[in-house]
Amino acid sequence: MACLQTKQLSHGTEWWNLSGVEMFRKRPPPEEERKVRANGREYNEKFQYASNCIVTSKYNVITFLPVNLFEQFQEVANTYFLFLLILQLIPQISSLSWFTTIVPLVLVLSITAVKDATDDYFRHKSDNQVNNRQSQVLISGSLQKEKWMNVRVGDIIKLENNQFVAADLLLLSSSEPHGLCYIETAELDGETNMKVRQSLSVTSELGDPHNLAQFDGEVVCEPPNNKLDRFCGTLYWKESKYPLSNQNMLLRGCVLRNTEYCYGLVIFAGPDTKLMQNSGRTKFKRTSIDRLMNTLVLWIFGFLVCMGVILAVGNAVWEREVGTLFQSFLPWDPPVNGFLLSAFLSFWSYVIILNTVVPISLYVSVEVIRLGHSYFINWDRRMFCSRSNTPAEARTTTLNEELGQVEYIFSDKTGTLTQNIMTFNKCSINGRAYGDVDPVGAQGKRPQPLDFSVWNPLADGGLCFYDASLLEAVKTGEPAAHEFLRLLSLCHTVMSEEKREGALVYKAQSPDEGALVTAARNFGFVFRSRTPGTITVHEMGRPVTYTLLAILDFNNIRKRMSVIVRNPEGRIRLYCKGADTVLFERLHPCNHELMNITSDHLNEYASDGLRTLALAYRDLTEEEWEEWSERYRGAGKATDCREDRLAAVYEQIEQDMMLLGATAIEDKLQEGVPETIAILSLANIKIWVLTGDKQETAVNIGYSCKMLTDNMTEIFIINGHTVQSVREELRRARERMVAHSREGGKGDEAAGWAQACSLGNGVRGGDQAGWPLPQEKEKQESGGRVPSLLESISGEFALVISGHSLAHALEGDMEYEFVETACACRAVICCRVTPLQKALVVELIKRHKKAVTLAIGDGANDVSMIKTAHIGVGISGQEGIQAVLASDYSFSQFRFLQRLLLVHGRWSYLRMCRFLCYFFYKNFAFTMVHFWFGFFCGFSAQTVYDQYFITLYNIVYTSLPVLAMGIFDQDVPEQRSLEYPKLYEPGQLNLLFNKREFFICIAQGIYTSVVLFFVPYGTLAHATQSTGEPLADYQTFAVTTATALVIVVSVQIALDTGYWTAINHFFVWGSLGSYFTILFIMHSSFLFSIFPKQFHFLGSAQNTLEQPVVWLTIALATVICIAPVLTFRFLKLDLKPQLSDTVRYTQLVHQKKRKPGISGGMGISGVGLGAGALGRLGRSASRRSGYAFAHQEGFGELITSGKNMRLSSLALATFASRHSSSWIDTLRKKKHANSANASINSANASVNSANASVNSANASVNSVSAIANGQPQTPPAPALSNSSSLSGSQDTPPEEVGLSHAQQAVAQQAVARDGVHSGTASHSNGCTLVTRPEAETGGCSLGAVQEALFGWRGVGARVSGASSPGPPPILEESSPTE
Repeated sequence: MACLQTKQLSHGTEWWNLSGVEMFRKRPPPEEERKVRANGREYNEKFQYASNCIVTSKYNVITFLPVNLFEQFQEVANTYFLFLLILQLIPQISSLSWFTTIVPLVLVLSITAVKDATDDYFRHKSDNQVNNRQSQVLISGSLQKEKWMNVRVGDIIKLENNQFVAADLLLLSSSEPHGLCYIETAELDGETNMKVRQSLSVTSELGDPHNLAQFDGEVVCEPPNNKLDRFCGTLYWKESKYPLSNQNMLLRGCVLRNTEYCYGLVIFAGPDTKLMQNSGRTKFKRTSIDRLMNTLVLWIFGFLVCMGVILAVGNAVWEREVGTLFQSFLPWDPPVNGFLLSAFLSFWSYVIILNTVVPISLYVSVEVIRLGHSYFINWDRRMFCSRSNTPAEARTTTLNEELGQVEYIFSDKTGTLTQNIMTFNKCSINGRAYGDVDPVGAQGKRPQPLDFSVWNPLADGGLCFYDASLLEAVKTGEPAAHEFLRLLSLCHTVMSEEKREGALVYKAQSPDEGALVTAARNFGFVFRSRTPGTITVHEMGRPVTYTLLAILDFNNIRKRMSVIVRNPEGRIRLYCKGADTVLFERLHPCNHELMNITSDHLNEYASDGLRTLALAYRDLTEEEWEEWSERYRGAGKATDCREDRLAAVYEQIEQDMMLLGATAIEDKLQEGVPETIAILSLANIKIWVLTGDKQETAVNIGYSCKMLTDNMTEIFIINGHTVQSVREELRRARERMVAHSREGGKGDEAAGWAQACSLGNGVRGGDQAGWPLPQEKEKQESGGRVPSLLESISGEFALVISGHSLAHALEGDMEYEFVETACACRAVICCRVTPLQKALVVELIKRHKKAVTLAIGDGANDVSMIKTAHIGVGISGQEGIQAVLASDYSFSQFRFLQRLLLVHGRWSYLRMCRFLCYFFYKNFAFTMVHFWFGFFCGFSAQTVYDQYFITLYNIVYTSLPVLAMGIFDQDVPEQRSLEYPKLYEPGQLNLLFNKREFFICIAQGIYTSVVLFFVPYGTLAHATQSTGEPLADYQTFAVTTATALVIVVSVQIALDTGYWTAINHFFVWGSLGSYFTILFIMHSSFLFSIFPKQFHFLGSAQNTLEQPVVWLTIALATVICIAPVLTFRFLKLDLKPQLSDTVRYTQLVHQKKRKPGISGGMGISGVGLGAGALGRLGRSASRRSGYAFAHQEGFGELITSGKNMRLSSLALATFASRHSSSWIDTLRKKKHANSANASINSANASVNSANASVNSANASVNSVSAIANGQPQTPPAPALSNSSSLSGSQDTPPEEVGLSHAQQAVAQQAVARDGVHSGTASHSNGCTLVTRPEAETGGCSLGAVQEALFGWRGVGARVSGASSPGPPPILEESSPTE
């Protein structure tokens, strides 16, 4: 039986995925074509098609124990410890009791088994929910309730409204006219708009079960595949054949909407469905630290073997030279009869003794720490969305530290970056712009949205529009305004339904069309109803019926749509709307001046990231209409190249049009998206957008969320349709990058980069082409990361590539060129990509860049990408929860990603690295004492410590303190992690735990073991008790060494812990106390009386620890072990501090010297105006118009055919209009300072000043910049208008900070370089720039430190375009060219 993985939720959403159990099922041979006979189960069963049963569980009651143990012992560590356990059961070589290994091994296996059993229980529960869902199957002429798991290929199923489609079905008939039905495909392609499917006319008449029971047609079609938009097959019935296409198919994962019922024939079931084929395999994800640990464990095992060999050789030598002298009273134990066999057995004995260098408790502790980090994510209230009542969820516990190492983010667009909610925002009518409103009115009050219901009873009420001038123009009867709105009410394919008088519900092929028709409705031009030949509109309260003559439908090539209507007076007019790039080419020459004005308006709208359309009309005479309609009917009847013929006819009539104006629609961004992208960019994380949307839409959103900006050096568009054209466009892009680098004054470096873009004859040519040499390629394929020359090119570039070009770029000989070009860009947008292409792009970066990748999406079309990336994040949005169920982490809004990475991810990586460093240190310090002792015990494999101490060391004495550090430790508070994104870079560079750090920890552990052995050995060798008796006995030495070890490692973890909690204190000092408690109990007379053979060292602990020389020895060993560590850390902190050290230090000083007062600064403060559209301030930009309609042809043909005129109920979700939050424009800009040593003169800085010198701690909160020790020579920034509100948000006041020499030097370098101090203050949604004054010239503000280490330089104020209504002022650094 095919095995799928499924998750079932209350509302019926499903998710499937391959499970590893399918290896136990014999797969049938691959299909070349599929044959399915309706109502013929016996015929279909001979092909062994997959059933609809979902099996995700891995175990049952009988198989759980053997299968689970088999899986667990596939882990190298578990097998290793099982091997050690077997060795310990051999008495000739075992120096330790078997329980020292079996206790922790059983503990680990039990914990894992309980976890696996719990997971499998939920899988069983989920399986039963899905498999037992009911469907109506036609069996023996009647409809019978049947479980989904029993549905077979060839069955005929009845679906009812709002039901999920059970399998991939061929639509046979429906309750709607002409066999139509409406479906929602959000979980397939991420699109929330309705789609229409139609059955063949020959089967649409089979409307009742009796007729369908007689249907015995046979379908021959393509085999199972992952192409969601294509289906090719043929129906053979009654000696006729009928072609089948995707328009006849209902795919699993769709939901039947607005259709009472329909019947379908099962073509693909279970794993063969297209949704399943697109879901991809579940890949077992392991972190880079896991992979490194596996390597290190192998190295440690090799080191262990080497130590065993050395000690075995020592044993052989000792037994041969010295041991033979003792044979008379200390003979060898059988079967030992010579020194070689003794050495062999000694080797295995030492392997057992020294195995604690890799204790099994390491793996238990790692899992506990990861579990704790996962709970922190789940409990984070700042990642909880109250609107949807959705918390963040860590759906896996194995990838937390990987969140702190992400370099590439791959994001979906619709529903992830945007809300997929369209609102009518602005428009241009006859050269006049409407929609720009001052956020602060003439009387200082915020304007209120227009209330349309006062004069229009049919108004929608959901539109928030602030510009009353457009409403006045409509009321006064301005002809251009009326014609503009008339076009919006007529030129569309929206369907209307009136549930009750005045309660209109529009069902649109795309939310864009719905927004435009709703806008016309609110302004008095209400689209009321339609028939195949008429459109009824209420114009200013008066019903007007237009005769619909033709609909010239939209497609992606035309980028426009038109309608031809006849008004009641008999005048024929063509109305057209589309992308300005195609519409302006078809205007009458007399529109030249108006076109220029409208083009300027479009540029302004485009700079705000709005989706734009141009509107035009053309009057037709009866003769023109009759002549053209004849050609139109002829093209429509064509049997070959019908679409091309129609497009040519459309082109003939859409000429010499008159321009009316343009519209601007906002695809509302999710809250906090621009700020999040800006901050993640500062953390050196590159963001790629992979979307199925068309290029114009994706680019517009790129500008809205500030991935793309007008300040970018260049944006490259790759649109080639052939391999050679794509290669040539990529080559030109690299040449342009190099050219810009030369122009930027880096000619020397650019000369070296030139060969990186050279391709010679167009084929990669090794060193001449700048591509990897054979040895470099071998290094790359073996796991090394080959540095890219292009990555060091200066300038900010962006790459936009279409789906068909990407298909060529992903080919074997092209992929490296694509990767090198794309990775040199700050932003990459891939448009029109399929779900599989998304996964291929992610896999490409994983393979070539060796970087940690994160994929985030919200629809089923993102599942493959989410599974392929190292980390998958699902957003629970409007497109179902397929992505959530396939993800590793989930939350409800994109903005939470910055907290997930910069706070939880960075902390998890930091904690895990500190944990591993300390763990390896303490275990080498513990174990290596046995190695040194071997040279003094005749290499007899005698242990230094008591066997109970060996057992409890990693379980009790040292486990809890390191767990507390691994779970709770932090270097800087969470708000500092967000303010200083540069703190994230050590994780990307893997600086905190790598092979170098590992060897440092090992060296420290070996050094500690040397001290812990030789200091007590040397001290106690000649020491005596107060009674004069010698102290040099074995048990005294063991207790002294063990006590010194526990104290040293406890002091060490106290030094390593950066954030103390009550739990840390309790665990550290409690573990130390537990050691002494257990030590005295084990050497007590009580246990001796019960177990005299096990606890025979009665009173040894008391006698030893009563001696002052013992405590002096322990103190001496502790000082010798810890003093070098303290010295090294002090010098490192003073001479070469890390950014986290400096941030922590300055924060500490601020907390100690906090004073009341107000600091001058500049922040970002949004002017929230609800969901309305106020004016935006911004520079003009290159036009980025986009035809903002659906991604496929509309309902035009269906409307004119009249097939869908019997409307049934459709309840579309109300387009919630919500304000997008403020955003940060570009935070990383180049700034050059030319002068220095400017005096500090002014006490209060004006809000409009571009550069202000600050001397007082009470500087105005509206100061634009604070400059100390130099003033950059930059042109003044534009003055801020009333729509801006600047307020400094600070959490710490300015102080005189006494820094170390290193911090002062860093700060002075910052001042000398830029002459300005910049700082940060926390902001609710992102990051704000705040300038802070210095109290004295010798001090250093936190802003100066941040400037030096964070990369933010001089701050100038400039207002730019926003992506949301009511924009905040945006702070950018002014460039010298502005």
